Amino acid sequence: MFRSLRNVNYRIWAGGALVSNIGTWMQRTAQDWLVLTTLTHNNATAVGVVMALQFGPQILLLPLTGFAADYFDRRKLLIATQACMGLLALGLGLLTVAGLVQLWQVYVFAFLLGCAAAFDAPARQTFVAELVAEADLSNAVALNSTSFNAARMIGPAIAGVLIAVVGSGWLFLINAASFVAVLGSLHYLRPTEPPIRARALRTSGSFVEGFRYVWRRPALKTILLMIFLIGTFGLNFPIFIATMSVGVFHTGAGQYGLLTSIMAFGSVIGALLAARRANTGMSPLFTHTAIFGIGLALAAVMPNYLLFSLMLVFIGVTAQTLTTSAISLMQLSTEPAMRGRVMAIFLAIALGGTPIGAPVVGWATDRFGPRWAMGLGAASGLAAALVGVYYLIKFRHLRVRVERRRLRFILDDDPLTGLR
Repeated sequence: MFRSLRNVNYRIWAGGALVSNIGTWMQRTAQDWLVLTTLTHNNATAVGVVMALQFGPQILLLPLTGFAADYFDRRKLLIATQACMGLLALGLGLLTVAGLVQLWQVYVFAFLLGCAAAFDAPARQTFVAELVAEADLSNAVALNSTSFNAARMIGPAIAGVLIAVVGSGWLFLINAASFVAVLGSLHYLRPTEPPIRARALRTSGSFVEGFRYVWRRPALKTILLMIFLIGTFGLNFPIFIATMSVGVFHTGAGQYGLLTSIMAFGSVIGALLAARRANTGMSPLFTHTAIFGIGLALAAVMPNYLLFSLMLVFIGVTAQTLTTSAISLMQLSTEPAMRGRVMAIFLAIALGGTPIGAPVVGWATDRFGPRWAMGLGAASGLAAALVGVYYLIKFRHLRVRVERRRLRFILDDDPLTGLR
């Protein structure tokens, strides 16, 4: 399960990333709470706008971000993006602590942070391939997700307490300080051998080559369409959790932060389960997508805080398993020289769908209530599962047999990747 940690450089990188991720989740929790309860009167649409501005640059800058991850030195690129995000957290923190922050300023900082994160994300996702061997790539991706979700479990819980004690502004400042850890880890990385990878060529068509590459591969197109549906309407957890906590269960900041940590606990379990698998395939991705939709539907009708929190554990497991499987499949199915651009497309669709979905989900929450908004997310998971079934039937020749009174599903291997 933890075999990638035998690599000393991966350990250094993972340690710094964990500290920074905790600070990031503290800021996200504080930012949503600030907008929802201080700068507006429980306005879910405003939270949706913040999410849209923060994730929108994933789409706006897509032609540049993927190429940058393939063309530039990824370590130096990460140092630049991480430093930029730290400075933005510092600026927002100073405004908030001084009592000068306004909603439009949060919008501006969210957009600028999204621009930096748009360049950071594909470089960070593919940088791990330079730290571990190809055989350990799937495990390293899963452990990265474990670190990210362990931080999501710890950060919001701490944030819920600190918001009540010192206010949201200080959490932004703590997040700014946490970037020192990841910048230090990047500085102290000492590869024993220079990473060998094909470098992208700067040509007139290099920016769009990733789109042509994906278009020729039905498996990659299917994964991207599924992730678009889920990312647009199903992964709006800040809206779901904040509005269910405040509007349905009438809790305070501490209980709100605890709900986010509870779902993150499930995500950690899901990431660890993914790390145990030596290889990943297409079939488990589709199964977990359907289960994710069912989990959201059940959570939407839970009558009290306790049962809702238990369902969040289940949702965290399935959401993390499907996203980790999708990231691993995208990288293992892609040539090394194209990984930055393909992962930029993946992340733009996974995160960039939020500008479309978050305002819609926020509007549905304000108009019909949080439970109906979660129902919309559940429908997106089931729709994505149907997309997967169509792919299995058309391209993998899905057959169903009954053997020893049990159903058995038989698939052909993918002709381009050899993955099941």
